[in-house]
Amino acid sequence: MARLKARSFPPASTGKVTVMNKILVVLALVGAFALAPAALAQENAGAEAQGAQVSQPSSLWLTSSGAALLGAAIGAGLVVIGGAAGIGRIGTSAVESMARQPEAAGSINGVALITAAMIEGATLFAVVVCLLGLIFGRALT
Repeated sequence: MARLKARSFPPASTGKVTVMNKILVVLALVGAFALAPAALAQENAGAEAQGAQVSQPSSLWLTSSGAALLGAAIGAGLVVIGGAAGIGRIGTSAVESMARQPEAAGSINGVALITAAMIEGATLFAVVVCLLGLIFGRALT
């Protein structure tokens, strides 16, 4: 019977390559952010050279109502994701604990349900706060 050969993997890197990759990514991001104002400034250069009046926007990125709407949407999404992850971890831990100690399944189930309800309440409260931000963000327009 033929024996299976053990696969030889390449040696693990010493970590210098990953550090270099991180440095290159940071430098690329810094360079992109450093060049962004110059790229945005070129937009009205031709109109100014011809003597036309150019109106400057109040904000290059977002208005106050746009920032409120964006913050409310991102906040609500993060809250829901965080609540779901927390309840999932509670369920996982409860099932593992019940598998290890079946005699304590009743008390573990009760504690897990109470904890999940508390997380659900906090999640609902945070989503309501985000929706209020959405409503007041529309009122700013």
